[in-house]
Amino acid sequence: MVRMVKLVRRTVVTATSLALAFALSASAATASAATKTHTATNHDTFWKLSRQYNVDLNKLMKANPTIDPLNIYAGLKIKIPATGAASANTVKAASASKAAQNTKTVKLNGKTIAYKTAIKAKATAYTASHEENGWGPVDYFGNPLKIGTVAVDPKVIPLGTKLYITGYDYNGLPQGGYYATATDTGSAINGYRVDLFVGGSRQQASQFGIQYINVYVLE
Repeated sequence: MVRMVKLVRRTVVTATSLALAFALSASAATASAATKTHTATNHDTFWKLSRQYNVDLNKLMKANPTIDPLNIYAGLKIKIPATGAASANTVKAASASKAAQNTKTVKLNGKTIAYKTAIKAKATAYTASHEENGWGPVDYFGNPLKIGTVAVDPKVIPLGTKLYITGYDYNGLPQGGYYATATDTGSAINGYRVDLFVGGSRQQASQFGIQYINVYVLE
């Protein structure tokens, strides 16, 4: 009888151990499926990788808190967060539905622009001059500065946000308005203030001065 009890206990313990091992294995498999590891090249940036893997830029950066966006080098291991296809599609559909409800339109410079929010921002201009860019002529993610690069306060306009800029008066920018992306920051860029990248010299950019412009948040 005692032996029978021991056998029953042993069977229960064995079954429990197998169930636990299976659960741990499934958990590990789920965790593995949830993330990927990317081996960086010298030309990689968080911005490029977010587009390559179709991952939210801020989510990608949060998954790699110890990596300096301006110091991504060949061989560096970068975690690429991912979500299940079903849940991703559900979220995408819900987001699309919500976006459709919140989208407004405005006609600017002969174009119909669909936007989420309009911001009246205090704007200045900056150039690729080394005096203005301690890390060289690149944005926060290491991409070369170009017309369309905008420095923002990420607490107001999240990095990676698509924008349409209008309401300025400056010959060094497209007349009437242009599409831009929030891919840069600055120590003096706080609140409803933006810094627009312009070509040319610092002396030319100084002619921009301080202007109050319209920033349309697209996505």
